[in-house]
Amino acid sequence: MAHNEKPTALIMIFGATGDLAKRKLFPSLYQLFQKDRLDRFAVIGVARRSLTNEEFKDSVKKSIAPNGETDSSIEEFVSKFYYHSHDVTDSNSYSALNELAKELDSGYKLDGNRIFYLAMAPEFFGTIAEHLKSDGLTDVGGFKRLVIEKPFGHDLESAKVLNRQIRTAFSENEIYRIDHYLGKEMVQNIEVIRFANSIFEPLWNNRFISNIQVTSSETLGVEERGRYYEKSGALRDMVQNHMLQMVSLLAMEPPISLTTDEIRSEKVRVFRALRTIKGSEVNEYFVRGQYGSGTLNGKDVPAYNQEEMVNPESNTETFVAGKLMIDNFRWAGVPFYIRTGKRMETKSTKIVVQFKDIPMDLYNKQEGSVSPNLLVIHIQPDEGITLHLNAKKNGQTFGSTPVKLSYANKGIDGLNTPEAYEKLLYDCLRGDATNFTHWDEVALSWGFVDNISSVWENEKEESFPNYNSGTMGPRKAEELLEKDGFFWWPVENLDIQE
Repeated sequence: MAHNEKPTALIMIFGATGDLAKRKLFPSLYQLFQKDRLDRFAVIGVARRSLTNEEFKDSVKKSIAPNGETDSSIEEFVSKFYYHSHDVTDSNSYSALNELAKELDSGYKLDGNRIFYLAMAPEFFGTIAEHLKSDGLTDVGGFKRLVIEKPFGHDLESAKVLNRQIRTAFSENEIYRIDHYLGKEMVQNIEVIRFANSIFEPLWNNRFISNIQVTSSETLGVEERGRYYEKSGALRDMVQNHMLQMVSLLAMEPPISLTTDEIRSEKVRVFRALRTIKGSEVNEYFVRGQYGSGTLNGKDVPAYNQEEMVNPESNTETFVAGKLMIDNFRWAGVPFYIRTGKRMETKSTKIVVQFKDIPMDLYNKQEGSVSPNLLVIHIQPDEGITLHLNAKKNGQTFGSTPVKLSYANKGIDGLNTPEAYEKLLYDCLRGDATNFTHWDEVALSWGFVDNISSVWENEKEESFPNYNSGTMGPRKAEELLEKDGFFWWPVENLDIQE
């Protein structure tokens, strides 16, 4: 389909009464509808609960107009929604769903295009995919696409099993594995910053870069996700997908062209070049943490092991910092440091590229203050880039002083920058899989992470909890960089200047 054509499809959302559908999917579809990005479409909400079409339409309306606003565009949008109460293990239920789908397909002239969006517990992904095929729902005249949320498996073995189940019904190019970080404006901008600027691309290697730091910190704790989090931890929840995806975009070679296949194959080559870390090396390259109690925004917050549905003796990590080495020609010797955690001091996702010091820095020799050049890519909450340079100090001295050049992606556009889900839904409707994760990436990143979790799960971490809520993580995370002669750039000092 040409990229400027407006897509047509029947969208089935499994888990339509859940949080994700209400918070992200309905509002994102509504935005696309308002921007006139969609041609003919209809939505079937599928979930266990028994609701009437009217009740379902009301809940869709609440999610897009929480204050009860109403106008003709909201009414028209909601009129395209239908509800099907469903049992994911029962073939009769799928047959009934298929009847409704056929009816809507002909009524709305949807060309037999179907998107199945699984916004529900991952243990049902495989079952649903197999039923969709055996009960005839994938037997369509147009395209069929399956969209699934993370986690994709719990480790490499379970991911393989799940992939085999899904592949009985959908081919790899019909499977859209969502990593919502890849929908974020500035993550997509990493490639543009690198490949469209001649001041960066020649320097983007181990001759000019000393290290790269990727931080994704949250102030929230586990909230009501204790049960899920106990099984996953920060390593599976954040590192296996979001953090490694950002590293692959920072490290990949320039693709031959900007097609989905070329970009993905360069990312896969980064994962293949990642130095394997296992056994006794794990604790030299990786640090885990678990938050204790502390104060955030003036409020006392409990330790992780006192949260609901969390084992008081829990060995689950809520923080991970690691040093990744990419053993290829471009990156040999350059550490990529990653850290991510809950209940940290600020909510922030930033990438800091630190350039090497100039071999003979004449200006700073007298002053004794060397500031390396930094390129900071701000992903959230602010979006933009900042370049830290050195300029001459005012007055008669020869010293230099750091200056910042900033570009902030806000202002007029800020209100309208599309939510990551809106972009990803639109990409999926148009059949553009560039910003979704390919099976090869999933398998290689699980392989990497499994080596670490197998060590951590078999060794109880005696020091837990080892960082207070409201701090930037355990002391060991600082030591990880100190032994290489570096330090974490404090994220709060790197904010985009107003």
